[in-house]
Amino acid sequence: MLDRSSEFDGGSGPDPVSELLMGMRLRGASYSKMRFSPPFGIGFAEAREARFHFVAAGQAVLRTPSGEMVPVSCGDAVLLPRGGAHAIASGPGVGIRPFDSFESVPLCPDICCVDALQEQQCRSRDVLVFSARMQLELDTLHPLIELMPDFLLVGAPSGRQPEVRPLLDAMEREMTASRAGSASILARLAEVVAVSVIRNWVECGCGDATGWVAALRDERLGRVLVALHRDPGRNWTLAEMAATMGSSRSVFAERFAAATGTTPLRYVASLRMRLAAQWLTRDRVPVEEIAHRLGYQSQAAFSRAYKRVTGTPPGQARKAR
Repeated sequence: MLDRSSEFDGGSGPDPVSELLMGMRLRGASYSKMRFSPPFGIGFAEAREARFHFVAAGQAVLRTPSGEMVPVSCGDAVLLPRGGAHAIASGPGVGIRPFDSFESVPLCPDICCVDALQEQQCRSRDVLVFSARMQLELDTLHPLIELMPDFLLVGAPSGRQPEVRPLLDAMEREMTASRAGSASILARLAEVVAVSVIRNWVECGCGDATGWVAALRDERLGRVLVALHRDPGRNWTLAEMAATMGSSRSVFAERFAAATGTTPLRYVASLRMRLAAQWLTRDRVPVEEIAHRLGYQSQAAFSRAYKRVTGTPPGQARKAR
């Protein structure tokens, strides 16, 4: 773990990215225990949710959303934060079959088993994979997801995340032992590992990410962004934001636009509408309540703002979802 606290507020506070990440929640949507005999290829279509895979036995290759072929083997875990189209196969030249075309057997609510084994083959060649669809509930941290790489891999021998190694070992035991309740335990372990992978990426500097992350890690701009994300429903003015940064309005506006690529007030409007979209489609929150949460004086005022920013009225957005 990297300690960057000294870079902000004279060492008195945490990294602003990490501070906002404390509010991250992860909710599993569905899980699959999969067993395959080579040769095999299973394709996962692009999805709104993140994807998580853990290899409990055998070796395979991951075809990433960009087409890169990455070897994965027993003990490896991979997270695809944006759920891009990808595949897991026994080798680079194997044909890919859609995941939904495999027959699955329910084990318990939201957890199923997929077996595609060849009886003639030795079971030592089988590949066991635990897979999950996950909703990364970052709420106001949506820009962070967009800045993440297509995939984040935790290799079995890696020493960069020692706290994850016992979790992966536990997942391997649960996958191979098939004990009572193993599916539910695997689901919870997968969620913890996925959050740990994201946290490690943040603590290691967010890779090559610039722009929004760089602005957030600017000590003075970071104070403003943290305040906006903590309280998006406040009636923010340019003067209040400049005062939070400790500068004039003109200096603040110029520096904010240079770092984020947009004006402060447009950023606030976009932030509010991202939240509104999640509450509308995912949580089914009434429009009137969303308007109140985000500081609009009336439902009509919120609806006008939502359509202006997104191009779609709130009611239509909910129906489309």
